[in-house]
Amino acid sequence: MKMIERLSPPGSPAPRGPYSPAVRAGDFIFVSGQLAVDPETNQYVPGDIQQETRMTLNNIKRILEGAGASMADAVRVGVFLSEGSDFPKMNEVYTEFFGDAKPARTTIVCKFFADIKVEIDCVAYKPQS
Repeated sequence: MKMIERLSPPGSPAPRGPYSPAVRAGDFIFVSGQLAVDPETNQYVPGDIQQETRMTLNNIKRILEGAGASMADAVRVGVFLSEGSDFPKMNEVYTEFFGDAKPARTTIVCKFFADIKVEIDCVAYKPQS
């Protein structure tokens, strides 16, 4: 069994650079930062913070499911916002995806390229069978 495996699950957006959508290292799955990219067209879809957060988290969900995990297996999430004032609305959508399975989280306000409002990465723990 490989200890490190680079993953590109079907239905997830193609990487926009020299990185893997996810890497499994032992029982951990590291999901690269995701944006509001439509996995069918592989194009960024600008919207309000709630739309972008929902699409971004759906991409993370697809990647985790493709790796045999779920959002409930997330142990750490990093959220990067272009505007701090978007935090409450991002958090509303975020809660829909994680509910009571609250991973540790860091939220950072930083500027992105173009009009990107949010980027989210994730680490999940899912023991291999």
